[in-house]
Amino acid sequence: MERREVLSILGATAALPIFSSDLMAFGREVHALLAGETGLRTLDAHQNATVTTMAELIIPATDTPGAKAARVNEFIDVILTEWFSDQDKQRFLEGLADVDARCRKTGGKDFVDCDERQQVAFLTVLDAEVTRLRESQRTPQRHFFHMMKRWTLIGYFTSEIGTPPDQRHFVLDVYRPCAPIDEGPKAL
Repeated sequence: MERREVLSILGATAALPIFSSDLMAFGREVHALLAGETGLRTLDAHQNATVTTMAELIIPATDTPGAKAARVNEFIDVILTEWFSDQDKQRFLEGLADVDARCRKTGGKDFVDCDERQQVAFLTVLDAEVTRLRESQRTPQRHFFHMMKRWTLIGYFTSEIGTPPDQRHFVLDVYRPCAPIDEGPKAL
């Protein structure tokens, strides 16, 4: 499956990644922590496999590396361990368990044991749930899949693989009309 196809399937709730310079700095800080990490601290092996599979379906490897190569699963583990509140961490882990429970109910096996077509179909269902929450003006950010997509995108696009230094965009700190280009933008 092409990356564009997956992003169009999942695009209803995931805007193209436009991150503030603070969020970019935060993401880079988390990736720097990964350089010294030697294992997972929150996710168990099965949860990690589920997160890795989902992240790779959200941002698959094509002619460029995908979420797995960017170590998005490890990024999410650090976020769960270091930054999530206990309540948000619990919500995320319960969401992972619910994914498997729902997959077993409909297909008789865990998410990671389903074939790719079944996995994409299930993620499409989750994405539709998040969309319905947003459209009803409820709180989609509390939904597991909203959290999963958000942290997948942040983890990927703040990594060296997701946005190599030569492809980083400029961020304007302050809008100043008619300012010379060398004074306005700052490279990330």
